Amino acid sequence: MSVVNFNTTNQTWRQILANGLIYRVPRFQRDYSWSQDEWEDLWLDIENMFGPDGEIAHYMGYLVFQSKDQRVFEIIDGQQRLTTLSLLALAVLKHLKEFIEQGIEPENNRRREEQLRNTYIGYLDPVTLVAQPKLSLNRNNDGFYRDKLVPLEKLPQRGLSVSERLLKKGFEWFYKKLKDTYARNKNGQELAKFLTDISDKLFFTVITVTDELNAFRVFETLNARGVRLSPTDLLKNYLFSVVYGEGAHDTEVDALERRWSAMVEKLGSEDFPSFLRTYWNSRNSFVREAELFKTIRKSTPDKKSVFELIRKMEEDIDVYVALGNPEDNVWNIKQRRYIRELKMFRVRQPWPLILSCYRVFDEKDLEQILRCVSIISFRYNVISSLATNIQERIYNKVARNISEKNIRETREIINALKDIYVPDQRFEPAFAEKILKTTSSRNKRIARYILFAMEKHLTGKDYDMESPKYTLEHILPENPEDGWDEFTDNQLEAAIYRLGNFTILEAELNREVGNKDFQQKREIYQKSGFEITRRIAEENEKWNMSRLAQRQLWMAKQAKSIWNIAQYNVISD
Repeated sequence: MSVVNFNTTNQTWRQILANGLIYRVPRFQRDYSWSQDEWEDLWLDIENMFGPDGEIAHYMGYLVFQSKDQRVFEIIDGQQRLTTLSLLALAVLKHLKEFIEQGIEPENNRRREEQLRNTYIGYLDPVTLVAQPKLSLNRNNDGFYRDKLVPLEKLPQRGLSVSERLLKKGFEWFYKKLKDTYARNKNGQELAKFLTDISDKLFFTVITVTDELNAFRVFETLNARGVRLSPTDLLKNYLFSVVYGEGAHDTEVDALERRWSAMVEKLGSEDFPSFLRTYWNSRNSFVREAELFKTIRKSTPDKKSVFELIRKMEEDIDVYVALGNPEDNVWNIKQRRYIRELKMFRVRQPWPLILSCYRVFDEKDLEQILRCVSIISFRYNVISSLATNIQERIYNKVARNISEKNIRETREIINALKDIYVPDQRFEPAFAEKILKTTSSRNKRIARYILFAMEKHLTGKDYDMESPKYTLEHILPENPEDGWDEFTDNQLEAAIYRLGNFTILEAELNREVGNKDFQQKREIYQKSGFEITRRIAEENEKWNMSRLAQRQLWMAKQAKSIWNIAQYNVISD
């Protein structure tokens, strides 16, 4: 396993900006997006540091930089915070500039303004007055920041983009806050002390990496520790830099920007890497999450390959989104049933296969494949709880063979999945011992799903399992009172959530049942319209571990027939 190459230090805001270092928001990083909610949060944090019980320091979170020379740093994560602090510093400088113009300690305030500008913002060329800031923003924001905000020019009221308006409003918001507080007395010394104090109190954990691959691994490491960072922008920066590096025309870059933004909007930034991996595994050799960025980088060395990647991603994205939404118009009525089941099972391993099949097969064939995948998932994931890493690789292998036209028929697909179809001799005993804790909403739905499927198997009647007219009944109640002496204390906990202890019951009968003992429940079960429930009353004079186990074994035998793909004559037990 390769080593993640990065340095980690804790640094104050002042230390980050010291020693003439340069910070750049990558050209294609997202635009500035903070608004009043975030500005207010930052201001409250600052004010809390200056109260009677103020903090000695305030932690501002992680910053991730990329640098090859330890002098120029690209901001991989943290641009919103650093840009906002820059707006605050500029608001301080604006007040000092006004003090100078008003003749308030002009010489002292001029020296303060110059020193603070050099420390926190950068410098203005003394001849041209062109800004040379320590911080450069992305291609959409840097012109406004460098040409209007940094020199403290009069800000335009019209013709600004959304992000430029946010930069302008942020600067004005902090200017007003300072006017009402630390600049109220028009004391330049007090205002300068405010800025230098917070720059020593605000501190970050700074992670510096040498290249994009290490940056991507840092994101994965931090995400594993509960720090929510998205590698989506990092990937975008890499792909766009490839295109831009080949001298792409602005119209090409703009088109790529629109197409990328449309995909991110459909998915959300957090889900984008998951989509990318699913897309990749539906067409290519299997890639683990940890190797995704490295693999994509290797496969996109030039502009042509980047545009080809984007085109193919666009081809798959609507289907990927629809995999999480069974009611999407991508699916016909019959297909929706199986997408609904996969969502209920919370199984995503087959998604690359489904993407691949959607591109190749017609509606009828796809319906057949989805049914088989649902059955396989029920046997493998829901009942047998087997390792998903093996399953993932098999789905990938079949998906790739479909994409490469090595598999052309549904029978070939189903046969290729035989290693993850749990055979009856393993499925039946797993089902006979299965426990589903219905304190979980997912497990409660699965229990209902199983019971309604069995009722249909027995009677041919199809019920709406989502209907509130029907309830999930625990024969031995979840909170048993008197009348359950057949179960020892140890058996109670083991029995309540066994599949054999569940049935379905009409809501009005369920209210009547309550926590009654089994003899009283039997009488009510006999009134039920469900065959699976009446059988409990007819076949059991008492309810104990032995009878429960016998019923669950009977259910397991029914399950073999219900969730079975032997009809395709390609998988046999």
